[in-house]
Amino acid sequence: MAKKQSSRGRKRDRARVARGQDYEVRYEARKTGRSKPAVKKAVKKVGNSRKRVERSLSR
Repeated sequence: MAKKQSSRGRKRDRARVARGQDYEVRYEARKTGRSKPAVKKAVKKVGNSRKRVERSLSR
């Protein structure tokens, strides 16, 4: 019988934006209405916390 996959760590992963993952950058760009380079720049500037990135992009 296969081991059941846990959701441990999943919440922490959702709270981050992986700058190197194109699908995560694309998602944030669509969500905030900004370009992908703007999202990457925001991640580099404020870190990979999703809240801080979204706050930075909303300005």
